[in-house]
Amino acid sequence: MKRIKIFDTTLRDGEQAPGCSMDFAEKMELALALERLGVDVIEAGFAISSPGDFESVEAIAKAVTNCTVASLARCTRKDIDVAYDAVKEAAHPRIHVFLATSPTHMEYKLRMTEQQVLDTISTMVAYAKTKLDDVEFSAEDATRSDREFLAKALTAAVKAGATTINIPDTVGYAVPHEMGDLIRYLMENVEGLKDVDVSVHCHNDLGLAVANSLEALRAGATQVETSVCGLGERAGNAALEEVVMALSTRKDAMPYYCQVDTTRIFPTSRLVYSILGVQAPLNKPIVGANAFAHEAGIHQHGVLANRQTYEIMTPESVGVNTSKMVLGKHSGRHAVEDRLNDLGYTLDAEEMDKLFARFKALSDRKKAITDADLEALVLHRGMDTGAPYTLDRFTANAGNYVSCSAVVRLKHNGEQLEAVALGDGPIDAAFNAVDIIVKAPEHRLEDYSIQTISEGKDAQGEAMVKLRAGDRTVTGRGLSTDVLEASLIAYINGMNKLL
Repeated sequence: MKRIKIFDTTLRDGEQAPGCSMDFAEKMELALALERLGVDVIEAGFAISSPGDFESVEAIAKAVTNCTVASLARCTRKDIDVAYDAVKEAAHPRIHVFLATSPTHMEYKLRMTEQQVLDTISTMVAYAKTKLDDVEFSAEDATRSDREFLAKALTAAVKAGATTINIPDTVGYAVPHEMGDLIRYLMENVEGLKDVDVSVHCHNDLGLAVANSLEALRAGATQVETSVCGLGERAGNAALEEVVMALSTRKDAMPYYCQVDTTRIFPTSRLVYSILGVQAPLNKPIVGANAFAHEAGIHQHGVLANRQTYEIMTPESVGVNTSKMVLGKHSGRHAVEDRLNDLGYTLDAEEMDKLFARFKALSDRKKAITDADLEALVLHRGMDTGAPYTLDRFTANAGNYVSCSAVVRLKHNGEQLEAVALGDGPIDAAFNAVDIIVKAPEHRLEDYSIQTISEGKDAQGEAMVKLRAGDRTVTGRGLSTDVLEASLIAYINGMNKLL
């Protein structure tokens, strides 16, 4: 069986999509989760794009030891220098350079001739090679490029020292048979291509990213560039979980394997959705709420008789827990820690101390604590650590015949700051009170939602807010059995990020 490398770009292509930005701590948490998941390459960011991106790429490069860490770079010396500085201390560093090769991009974006593009590829890949042995070259918009010219461009990159050649379907234009034909053509017409890794980076504009990626593997590709939950520009990228489980489930049709630990897929996707403050679509393959649900009578009958009648993989194979174990206020630390390990979460002693304290506080408010509650506690841990403002207490007054008001008190640098405000409802009033206290940049609330974590009247509510200040959008998250408290925590979390 042929080994396939999984290149994850959630932290670069995924994070740059509108509404998907992450702060430093969230990027670090996700990078470590991707390392545990077992991806081969983490594209940690585009180091030159901002000081914050450089900082996160550099920190991830130092923290991750079991997989390659890459930074994207344009074909310029400055970009390559900055990318190298960001990843140079990684155990396995990579510089990922790119240049467009399609007529449209060369004429309207680059304003370069074909010869200028070829010369730039040769020069800049060779320059990157003086920095690191591991250099990837991407021919942006490859699927809309002239095939003969694309072959010349990739030949130039291989001769200059590229160790991975990436053929992106940048705008999601290709269909599977075209993608397969293109890879086969390049394998035959690019000198030295069979001696390096051949990668594909497919976008999902026509819903074909995964299909195109799998067809490329059948044609000879050895690396697939993916993102968790398919995040990315526009309609996103090939979804990691779909590519990996297709390989795992259909070994008969595709005799390939990868080193991803499939049992960590669901916890990793849950982390991503939690960071972004959204839920997976109900019908999302592999990780959606309905992926293993059966309502039609004939389906239920078949599944009860034998799950293979309507399930081609088990929930457990992707890390979906089907246990009904319930914890409560009499449960000890050891039982909680064991359950977390079963769910795929490993916490150090200090984190476990803090989480167990939160577990005990929750068990005083909620009779039965489910796995979903435990996961929520893990995913919301440390959100107020080092935050400028934290919630101390609040009081709200609401009714359909009275003006809604809220009194909110926050802690800030050892001080207690309090404000009173009116609003169209108790949540609006509470948010207005926070606005009075926190001197954040001018902003607007773009989205607000709250959903229950588990069943019952005492269920925890997970709140999400999206705040925009200028061209920045941040996501705030909050968790509590009191929906107003969860909403306030989320709003304060978002305000702290704006600061």
